Amino acid sequence: MMKIAIFPGSFDPVTIAHVDILQRSISLFDKVIIGIGANSTKQPLLTVETRVKILESVFIAEPKIEIIAYDGLTINFCKEVGALYMIRGIRTVSDFEYEKAIAQMNHELEPQIESIFILSNPGYSSISSTIVRDILRHKGDISKFVPKEAMAFL
Repeated sequence: MMKIAIFPGSFDPVTIAHVDILQRSISLFDKVIIGIGANSTKQPLLTVETRVKILESVFIAEPKIEIIAYDGLTINFCKEVGALYMIRGIRTVSDFEYEKAIAQMNHELEPQIESIFILSNPGYSSISSTIVRDILRHKGDISKFVPKEAMAFL
């Protein structure tokens, strides 16, 4: 049986912190699906199609990564794609508290799907899509915070 994980997020835009978590998780699983979810609490800057294209360009040479956009509950998406693991990046204590609550709710909904927390590289702990999106909206330089492949789309 293949070990399939999903790494869900809005990736609006993808950051070097996301890429770091993904690169570190590849060796743990047979396949990692980047799940681009619709976040009902955020106003997106980039279209889903653009986010898919950016991620495809970043991971073009990585055969273990697949990119899929989805709608609805992440736990249901896990079941649809046969993923028994959900990867979550943790930057701060508040991230941990938030992610722990979600993981516990997901466990109640689907006990066989495990949440795997990967701590952010300390150098990336301040980078978030929300902050990068704000810099981008105000015409600031985001080149230090996103993978170089993303710049052509931004």
